[in-house]
Amino acid sequence: MVFQREQILEKLKTQIKLNGHIIGVATGAGISAKYAAKGGADLILALNSGRFRQMGLGSIAGLLPFSNCNQMVMEFGSREILPVVKETPVIFGLCATDPTINLESYIDEIIAKGFSGINNYPSIGIIGGQFREALEEEEISYDKEVEAVRIANKKGLFSIAFVFDIEQAKKMVQAGADIICSHLGFTKGGILSGKTPFTLEAAAQITREIFTVCDEMNPQIIKMIYGGPIHEPLDLKYMYDNTGAMGYLGGSSFERIPSEKAITDITREFKITGQFEQDIKLNRLLKGITENYDYVHFIKDYVAKNYMNKISFNDLAIESHISRTYLSVLFNKEVGSTFPEYLTKYRINKAIEIIKSKNVHLTEIATLVGYSDYSHFSKVFKKHTGYSPKEYSLMNKMT
Repeated sequence: MVFQREQILEKLKTQIKLNGHIIGVATGAGISAKYAAKGGADLILALNSGRFRQMGLGSIAGLLPFSNCNQMVMEFGSREILPVVKETPVIFGLCATDPTINLESYIDEIIAKGFSGINNYPSIGIIGGQFREALEEEEISYDKEVEAVRIANKKGLFSIAFVFDIEQAKKMVQAGADIICSHLGFTKGGILSGKTPFTLEAAAQITREIFTVCDEMNPQIIKMIYGGPIHEPLDLKYMYDNTGAMGYLGGSSFERIPSEKAITDITREFKITGQFEQDIKLNRLLKGITENYDYVHFIKDYVAKNYMNKISFNDLAIESHISRTYLSVLFNKEVGSTFPEYLTKYRINKAIEIIKSKNVHLTEIATLVGYSDYSHFSKVFKKHTGYSPKEYSLMNKMT
């Protein structure tokens, strides 16, 4: 089913108002698209990297000359995804720099096939260094992607723009993109992931810069984030709390990583059927020790569940059975901030949530987020927000 641009925008803005955020799932097969839509995805993106993930390859394969990108998306998108996804807009991942197509007529073909919008993927923005310079010398540049969005805007077609820096964001807002999505690189996590250059804090910083420009140019534009260090809900919450993002687009997070875990685990369960119970427990214990223990995830999960209590990093190190220094290094490397900084941000963001959603006395809020001394809470709150809790509360009541 084809959704009109205004219809999509109205639906997304309603979802943001009701639920706070929206979710888009980038996929490469009908089965994952079908169940992502069933799970409540607001947008389904048909991207060539999704198809390569279905082949057991990493997302980066979508940038290499293994196939005709647009032809691949057109084929699996129209044959597999559109027939099974009826109630959710399906967005076409358009390689706008393809020199063999005419953008005007190809976008008309995308509309005729039943897609509800376009997204600039694969994007030149992911590529850097000498290869990027050589491509741009051949006039294969990000500006072609901007042109595609401008054409889509002219034709009344919905568009999602992946942007990688402030200048690209400016161009895409001017071109009329409906969603600006801060693309943070390929998703970390799982077996096939690549290394990401961004810590959570670095990703939050570049995203804040991009979104500030967007707000200055068009305060109504929808702002989302994609990929990079975000591979679990705790990471996404950190980005929501620290960037002002209205939603999340994910591919590997929804399609590859869950499949890796689920298929591996169920295969192992079938494999060990018939073994003695004590052997099964031992296998699970060894598996946890050798494969799956994520110290940083443990800390983030612990903070999410215990932020209202006194938390000792020393105790967490003891619980993890590693040295405090080593745990600190691991945490800093992945998150990009110290543990005290992370804990403080989490508590203050939780306080903001409570101020916005509940009629609770400020001294109670301080206690609820782990501060026994209101004066200390007030100082920390003002340092991070620029306002005292009372000022912030009054501002929230006036809006």
